[in-house]
Amino acid sequence: MNRHVVRAGTAAAALLLAVAYLGTPAWAQGKWECPAAEKSKKSAVPNSPQAVAAGKKLVTDKACTACHGETGKGDGPGAAALTPKPANWTSAAVQSESDGCIFWKISTGRGPMPPWGTTLSETERWQIIQYLRTLKAK
Repeated sequence: MNRHVVRAGTAAAALLLAVAYLGTPAWAQGKWECPAAEKSKKSAVPNSPQAVAAGKKLVTDKACTACHGETGKGDGPGAAALTPKPANWTSAAVQSESDGCIFWKISTGRGPMPPWGTTLSETERWQIIQYLRTLKAK
């Protein structure tokens, strides 16, 4: 066989395997459920205008808006290329989740959502949740 044909075939096979391997986690992700023990976790940060303002600043400073959008609807410029799509923070689905579940999701991440538990303090993560609660769809 011609060496070029063998190389092209090997490269094509490697590409198919890479796509299958890298694409599988995104396709295989089902509903993002938090552990039962996290659902009842309560914020250590009281709701206040200061906490909301700090949370909003963190969302902007940490580039959350790149994917979640300026208004939190999951329509940021980076969202189009992501699977699964970023959460719409204004949706009933997100707003009905417990603070503990949202805290856990921010902390652990999944897929394209980075785990912020090692980057943001516990207080900062609760402040973000205080801000997200102001985005309820009206």
